[in-house]
Amino acid sequence: MSTRAKLFWNGRSQAVRLPKEFRFSGDEVLIRRANDKVILEPVHKGWDDTFWACFGKLSDDVERTEFVASERREDAFP
Repeated sequence: MSTRAKLFWNGRSQAVRLPKEFRFSGDEVLIRRANDKVILEPVHKGWDDTFWACFGKLSDDVERTEFVASERREDAFP
């Protein structure tokens, strides 16, 4: 079953007003062209994206220390 959607301009970008039954969760989609079709797919974030996103949410009151690599000692590894 096909449903029509309206095209409109948002600044200099063309956009599509998706009907309610076609809405995506999240704030990004993958877009690709297949011949004369434009296909939108939801972005499924992997565990690593979710893991690293947690570190970006640390509050400013958390103390962060700069990691300084120590010099390699030649006598440490015979």
